Amino acid sequence: QVQLVESGGGLVQAGGSLTLSCTASGSPFSIEEMGWYRQTPGKERESVAQLTSGGRSNYADSVKGRFTISRDNAKNTAYLQMNSLKPEDTGVYYCNVVGYSVRYSRGFDSWGQGTQVTVSS
Repeated sequence: QVQLVESGGGLVQAGGSLTLSCTASGSPFSIEEMGWYRQTPGKERESVAQLTSGGRSNYADSVKGRFTISRDNAKNTAYLQMNSLKPEDTGVYYCNVVGYSVRYSRGFDSWGQGTQVTVSS
């Protein structure tokens, strides 16, 4: 009912920057929260950053001061600006959107397909 398309991953040297984007589309909906998670081989998916519809943001301690989550409400798009990247930031980054589907009159919790971020040392 709500599809997410991610973009912006890639290969970057340590200290570099990348910006990820995630656009939600589909049947009429409202968004409560947009967020980013990442997963590396052998580890569980971990939270990176979330942004509520009220503008409250939350970051993992490991990315505070380096990553910034933002949102364009008109475009239903979330961004993750990643600066001062480190090799340990390497992983598959997933977008997550929690909201309410007007068409189906129920909540939803959707995930993107993931985008690879590789930081070389």
